[in-house]
Amino acid sequence: MFTTEIGKDLQKARHLLEQGELVAIPTETVYGLAANALDVHAVAKIYEAKNRPQFNPLIIHVADIEQLKSCVEEIPTDCIRLIQAFSPGPLTYLLKKKSIIPDITTAGSKYVAVRIPQHPLTLALLAQLNFPLAAPSANPSGYVSPVTAQHVLDGLHGKIPYILDGGNATVGLESTIVGFKDGEVVVHRLGGLSIEAIEDVLGKSVKLSITHDAPDTPGQLKSHYSTRKKLIVGDVEQLLKQYGDNKIGIISFQRSYNTNHPQMILSSKGDMAEAASRLFSVMREMDEMNIETILAELVPNEGIGKAINDRLMRASF
Repeated sequence: MFTTEIGKDLQKARHLLEQGELVAIPTETVYGLAANALDVHAVAKIYEAKNRPQFNPLIIHVADIEQLKSCVEEIPTDCIRLIQAFSPGPLTYLLKKKSIIPDITTAGSKYVAVRIPQHPLTLALLAQLNFPLAAPSANPSGYVSPVTAQHVLDGLHGKIPYILDGGNATVGLESTIVGFKDGEVVVHRLGGLSIEAIEDVLGKSVKLSITHDAPDTPGQLKSHYSTRKKLIVGDVEQLLKQYGDNKIGIISFQRSYNTNHPQMILSSKGDMAEAASRLFSVMREMDEMNIETILAELVPNEGIGKAINDRLMRASF
């Protein structure tokens, strides 16, 4: 057991990581639970702390394209174009791994998911390390992802020594994951960067290929992002007729419903980016309320809204 501390000490974070310990790190998407990606014993601690199924691979975080090159066999032309356009940022690249990346980090896959996060503290930390960081979301496996240092502490207190506090995550959704096969760009996970933005840069359509059963891609298990309270997605007006006599809470996109039940709005302005940045915090706050069931509505299924809806639907399983 650790006495988990929260702070901004980069040298302390670096020292702990070099000693094979875990450190929670801030990124623009969500907080990650980081360890030396090349150290099998350190990576094993991630699985232990999160109680994470070991067939679920991890994302590697690097400081720049040079560090990225050290992890992968090759970088396709389309990938280079996306790196130039979106990295650092909420886009992860699924590429054939070099042998230095241990199998425990990729759950036995010959591919590794790697990205350059857009957060000054974490980029500064990565620049000081001579190894990449494996870092899935810093929460117990299957629960709502953390977007503040306090969220990390709530879920992992006593299990890790240090949380590097970088403030609130600005994007609030995990990164989009893309792969490259036979000249096609394939989106394996919807996330903080829209498919439309990727297609605009590439000048061509991309393929959507998502699987939730023993995936090669991180963060794809069907039960990911689940709240402890039962969450039901649908037409809230109709759901209120069915569940209105129960102890319920409501998560809506921008509408306020005429009810005395507690409700939380993701964006009163209808701003999709604001809705994404608030989603996990709202889910967590609703989970702590004295209710039995959460009713939630989908947002417009366009741009980053597709990723928000993906998280809501997977939380409802």
